[in-house]
Amino acid sequence: MTVGTVIVSAVLVVIVGLIISRQIKNKKEGKSSCSCGCSGCAMSDVCHGKK
Repeated sequence: MTVGTVIVSAVLVVIVGLIISRQIKNKKEGKSSCSCGCSGCAMSDVCHGKK
């Protein structure tokens, strides 16, 4: 492995980690993963269940 490969791999791992942590944070705060709200979403029952 070259140094360039290691650096690029490390950067990609950090970016993926940030994306995953942001998704987890949004899920805990009850935010939608697509940021467009649930009022018009056909899958809202799957995401949030029936109340």
